[in-house]
Amino acid sequence: MEPSAEGEIGRAAELNDPLRRALYRLVRERGEVSRDEAARALDIARALAATHLDRLVACGLLEATFRRPSGRGGPGAGRPTKYYRWANSEVEVSIPPRRYELAARLLAVAIEQAASPETLTALEETARSFGEMLGAETRLGVQPAADEERILDSLQTVLTAYGYEPQRDRAGSIRLRNCPFHALAAEHRDLVCGMNLELCRGLVGALDVPALRAELTPEPGMCCVTLHLPGSDAAEPPSPSCIE
Repeated sequence: MEPSAEGEIGRAAELNDPLRRALYRLVRERGEVSRDEAARALDIARALAATHLDRLVACGLLEATFRRPSGRGGPGAGRPTKYYRWANSEVEVSIPPRRYELAARLLAVAIEQAASPETLTALEETARSFGEMLGAETRLGVQPAADEERILDSLQTVLTAYGYEPQRDRAGSIRLRNCPFHALAAEHRDLVCGMNLELCRGLVGALDVPALRAELTPEPGMCCVTLHLPGSDAAEPPSPSCIE
């Protein structure tokens, strides 16, 4: 069922409150938080954190689960702790409503039904060209002699602007914690993941960081692509898949 405009406006309005917005961002960054963790992170009272977290659950932006913290179990372990995590939902408001996602779905269905190698090649080349354009713009935005770290910082800024929620791991690679095409990828996995991979390959290819490479590393709840640097211990990726 398509969400109503009134419902989407209501959910977006919940994030107008600065504290709820900060709590929502905290959950997105950490993946999951308890009331105590949220209160400590934002330096607010536990009861205040609980109130706003529960409001985000009520409107469908977060989900809540109960479990005992790791290492605690059996008699005397106490009551389970309430944890909050992202509800894997999206908020998009336009007045009057626009249905760009519907157009994308129809186009994806048409491409798949056509089963044309030429069409798939054209899609991949278009995605790669767009990525190369983003990469070239990113490279122009830093000094010609900028070091690798400065370039990667600029890359993360661009990825953030396009909704990927990038995060550097301990090996230096960039994990993309959000798929900007999540809803479409859930229905047209191979098509969308292949397009996304080529876009990211074009992007990193234009940055003049030779060691950086885009690879498919599907993982539930994350984008299917990781931007790897040497030293990453990630396994070789399986076949395209954004959503499990």
